[in-house]
Amino acid sequence: MEEQVITYQINGRERTFHARNADTMLYVLREKLGLTGAKPGCLNGDCGACTIEVDGKVMKSCLMLAIEGHQKKITTIEGLHQTPIQEQFIENFAFQCGYCSPGFIMNCHALVNQLPNASDSDIKEWLESNMCRCTGYKEMEEAVKATIKKMQ
Repeated sequence: MEEQVITYQINGRERTFHARNADTMLYVLREKLGLTGAKPGCLNGDCGACTIEVDGKVMKSCLMLAIEGHQKKITTIEGLHQTPIQEQFIENFAFQCGYCSPGFIMNCHALVNQLPNASDSDIKEWLESNMCRCTGYKEMEEAVKATIKKMQ
């Protein structure tokens, strides 16, 4: 299968590589770029373990073809550095095994940036797009609320 040359602005750095037209963003991130924070979970867009930001919008990287990211700004969990939401996930014990945490953190990071006055129902709605099988969502809700409070 023929490969295309693709360039991303990923985590603040330009990266150029070859990928097949059928390669998913998740595959390229993990296997070609060594960015393993986005996790393979369901591989059909249900669980959110592979959540990333593309041009500031959350995306499930298992549903996106790598070629769709050409010339776009992509942020993965590796591109976040001590953001308020990461700190609040730690302070509020908003994780258990940690497998789903990168996806939730990416989703919640976008939430607090896009909806700085998010209501309880907004927070619940955003959290519904990701799944955690180990723990409840209460601690994650509290982490988001604490982040929003700190940012005001």
